[in-house]
Amino acid sequence: MKPRHHYVISFIFLTSVICCSSDSSVSKNADEETISEEPSTDNNSNFTSVVEENGQLRILNGVLVNNNNAPVQLRGMSFFWSQWIGKYYTEETVKWLKNDWQCTVVRAAMAVDEDNGYLTNPEVEKQKVFTVIDAAIANGLYVIVDWHSHHAEDYIEEAKTFFAEVSKKYGDVPNIIYEPYNEPLDVSWTTVLKPYHETIIAEIRKNDPDNLIICGTRTWSQRVDEVIGNEINDSNVAYTLHYYAATHKQELRTLVKNAIDNNIPLFVTEFGVSEASGDGSIDSIEAQTWWNFLDDNNISWCNWSIADKEELSAALKPNASTTGSWPLIMLTSSGKMVREELKKKNPKY
Repeated sequence: MKPRHHYVISFIFLTSVICCSSDSSVSKNADEETISEEPSTDNNSNFTSVVEENGQLRILNGVLVNNNNAPVQLRGMSFFWSQWIGKYYTEETVKWLKNDWQCTVVRAAMAVDEDNGYLTNPEVEKQKVFTVIDAAIANGLYVIVDWHSHHAEDYIEEAKTFFAEVSKKYGDVPNIIYEPYNEPLDVSWTTVLKPYHETIIAEIRKNDPDNLIICGTRTWSQRVDEVIGNEINDSNVAYTLHYYAATHKQELRTLVKNAIDNNIPLFVTEFGVSEASGDGSIDSIEAQTWWNFLDDNNISWCNWSIADKEELSAALKPNASTTGSWPLIMLTSSGKMVREELKKKNPKY
């Protein structure tokens, strides 16, 4: 069976999680840089884009900040697996997501080893990603370049080649965010994932010493707590959290809060308002609870996904235009919910 974009996930492992930190605020020693006051989310006519306003992003004391050390929370959309629904990887779609949906970040999910992904058709799949990157830069958006695999440790040399090329081509602009591993399965953080990330990061840093890198965590990028005390030795790294609101609830938030309380910087590169299968049901109450949680902890996010697949997590109805300009009637329930949240919370540039 072909993998869907997400999978039913057991919560057995969550029952033993114990929160062990006392203060949920960002801890700062006297000799550390301090985080500036949070900027207003009001529209600012002095800027034409989120990148123009915030510039180079980095992690400071566990928080994503801009070039003035002010906290930044990005919100946007992820594209679907590039080889299956790559038709939306267009300049027009990216522009529409900025202007109408008010996205501040988009994510290009380049398929790697599934069906006719990058390993089979590297130039075809790579060009789709480059199209999204170029459009994001032109429209002043941040863009996540995602190595969309569940077995990336099996393709280290291919990943090194790809990220070396991307970082050489785009490493001099602040728009780029690297995601070297979408969703690891049940493999060790210490012996598999951390060494993998360190290897790919070394390739990226040869060309790009500055831009943010987001590292996938064990069990479909949920075991962010396992990073505590075993972080990657790079000052501009965050760790990936994925969730689906109708499946992952307070048990996962408790685990995540443990990581936050231990100053682990997080970025939700993928979430849904549906069940983890991408279908089943939509839980609007849990979706809002998660959004409030992410806002309270200044965690950025991308919703899964810009696709017209007939499943609840897709934002578009079948045969929606590949150039944006979607009327509300062409948005699914998920698409409408997420668009409303984006327009309510993100600045209008």
